[in-house]
Amino acid sequence: MGSSGHKNILIVEDEHDILQLVKHYLEKEGFCVAAAMTGIEALKKVKEHKPDLIVLDLMLPEMDGLEVCKRVRSAPDTAMLPIIMLTAKAEESDTIVGLELGADDYVTKPFSLKALVARVKALLRRMDRTSSNGTERYRYGTLTMHPARHEVSLGQQEVSLTTKEFGLLEHLLRHRDRVLTREVLLNAVWGYDYYGTTRTVDVHIRRLKQKLPLLEDAIVSVKSLGYKLRDSD
Repeated sequence: MGSSGHKNILIVEDEHDILQLVKHYLEKEGFCVAAAMTGIEALKKVKEHKPDLIVLDLMLPEMDGLEVCKRVRSAPDTAMLPIIMLTAKAEESDTIVGLELGADDYVTKPFSLKALVARVKALLRRMDRTSSNGTERYRYGTLTMHPARHEVSLGQQEVSLTTKEFGLLEHLLRHRDRVLTREVLLNAVWGYDYYGTTRTVDVHIRRLKQKLPLLEDAIVSVKSLGYKLRDSD
């Protein structure tokens, strides 16, 4: 399932030239690409095409990228869908809001097509790896994680995590009681030499703690280094 030829990507972008350029480049890389120019059209295409990944512009007519992201995340059948946000604004605040709403990654315009494709592939690889890992599972207190099934539960209650939250939790569980720097976490979870801000990790850690209160005190911030997950006795 790893080859890009079987992967469907939805690009949501209202600037026609950028849309065509990205579409052309991704098709050249072997992806099947659908396109939408408004937020409303994007949600319709998500239902129709069931994409494997969305490249989503932040500033859209009718309904902006943040709202699209929120709706995709709140529907159970698309809650895990990887989303890369395109933002023309270099301001961090919008990007952070996007990440808090569940975007997995972001690229700031102007961007290089090569960098965008690298991120698309890294995110899809991470999904593939998570879905082909066989039978291993992790337990931490009342928390259970099945990487192969992409499931996390607290007691009997299933918890919905985005791709990145899931990857981050898996990495913390696999290396419990070790201090992991933000750089190590970025490379492990985001899957390439990340050149965005390490603030991304902090946002995702905060979201993990919100969704899994059990981790509130278990994930310890190690001053100016990174994070570690305390070993549970």
